[in-house]
Amino acid sequence: MLGSLTLLLALPLALASDPTNCTQLVPITFDNATVPRLLGQWVYIAGVSRYGPHVEEMKTVRHAVFTFTPSSHEDELNVTEIMRLNETCVVRNTSKIHVFWHNSTLAHVEGQVASTAKLMQSNTDLLILRHLNDNVPTLSISARTANLTKEQTEEFKAHLHCLGFTEEDVISTSEENACPQSEEKTGEGDVEPPPE
Repeated sequence: MLGSLTLLLALPLALASDPTNCTQLVPITFDNATVPRLLGQWVYIAGVSRYGPHVEEMKTVRHAVFTFTPSSHEDELNVTEIMRLNETCVVRNTSKIHVFWHNSTLAHVEGQVASTAKLMQSNTDLLILRHLNDNVPTLSISARTANLTKEQTEEFKAHLHCLGFTEEDVISTSEENACPQSEEKTGEGDVEPPPE
């Protein structure tokens, strides 16, 4: 009897914390304006995950800027990434974003590795992605600039809370760790300092 009572009392709490009931977690349904909205430069601000290997990977990203440009295929975007991984600046221009219109999903493809995500409804200067790999809650935020407004920060926090995360779970990057713009960038790999 006590077990049944506990179950009945806990059920409303469990249902209330179900992320599918959260009004903040609304993915965008892709239309003709979706891809043009994605084009251009984005600054990776932060990420959060319950999957240990993703958390460790996020901790290595000290700063990242990426640019989406049109590809020769309408359902594909070219990606150029400039990031500091721990203490090393890296430039990658070998990955693609595939746009799947039928289920409004994006897939980042780098070699043989693909990761999928849903673009969440948000401010147009934000790119909030709910990553779908490994069936583990993972969320990231990127923006057109390195500094979020108070409203943008609150919007991301609402998404976090819908997935059961707190601000303490977030792994953020810092503009202080940006790769110097004066350095020559190689096509793939480390950024090399200019000759003296």
